[in-house]
Amino acid sequence: MITREIVEAREREILSRYATKSCESRGRLQPEEKCLIRTDFQRDRDRIIHSKAFRRLMHKTQVFLAPEGDHYRTRLTHTIEVSQIARTIARGAGLNEDLTEAIAMGHDLGHTPFGHSGEMILDRIYSGGFKHNRQSLRVVDVLESSDGKRRGMNLTIEVRDGILNHTGAGIPITPEGQVVKISDRIAYINHDIDDAIRSRIIKTEDLPRESIAILGDSHKKRIDTLVKDMIRCSYDQPEAKLSEEKWNAMNELRKYMFANVYTDPFVKSAEDPNKVEVIITRLFEYYMDHPEQLPADLYAMRNEYSIEELVKDHVASMTDRYAINKYNEI
Repeated sequence: MITREIVEAREREILSRYATKSCESRGRLQPEEKCLIRTDFQRDRDRIIHSKAFRRLMHKTQVFLAPEGDHYRTRLTHTIEVSQIARTIARGAGLNEDLTEAIAMGHDLGHTPFGHSGEMILDRIYSGGFKHNRQSLRVVDVLESSDGKRRGMNLTIEVRDGILNHTGAGIPITPEGQVVKISDRIAYINHDIDDAIRSRIIKTEDLPRESIAILGDSHKKRIDTLVKDMIRCSYDQPEAKLSEEKWNAMNELRKYMFANVYTDPFVKSAEDPNKVEVIITRLFEYYMDHPEQLPADLYAMRNEYSIEELVKDHVASMTDRYAINKYNEI
């Protein structure tokens, strides 16, 4: 039998000196008995994958709202792509693949329905402000349970930190978290380009020429270039990063996407953001007026958290189609 101790010994023998070893984890918020077979990071990954929040990602928008066609990305397919990219980089750089996968699988658990449009609206109407990375941490710490007995999944410090700091100004404390942070950007920029070309919003020849010359003229080539560059720059190094050339080229693509896809008035008009705002706002107002209609597990927390925060939790957890159906119902 290959036990946890054997896996931990292999990590110490094989992984980079800068990798985060499972046996050196900073632990959990609540101490618990170790698993015979799985390392702590493997257990975290499994808890995330078996959660209700993870399953809901399959019905949450990535960028395109209610797209026509079966091949556009959802929040779940984005998560899987981030995990695949991050695991490849971690393996090549000698980092902890299990920790990397756990962070990648959990990084978007707190995302709203209707993609970033939903996030911006909830940020505006909820008095505490809304950021999906903070909500993802709240999901694993408070809103989901790994055993149905205690609140939260009780994940390790390293996984919780990677989830919280996968976006924004924060820097993850582990190189594995840093890998996920950059892999998230590699994934969404490239697959959003792919989806935008498929939907005929942009053409391949419209992309910034200098970036394409550096990274490649296809989805496959760009990801291959960025993954290999990050492995070379991160191997046997205390931090995970891209070379300056590749980082700048990728960010030029990101700027192009923000100008021509993410915030383009024509694209947004086709997606009807006003409808999204009406749905999110009306649902929020309804549950503020009728908190007893919240799910029982949330309503039971009303003595610990404000009704407004619990309403925010419920609306953020909704899938696109559930939000639309609930709006029509009320």
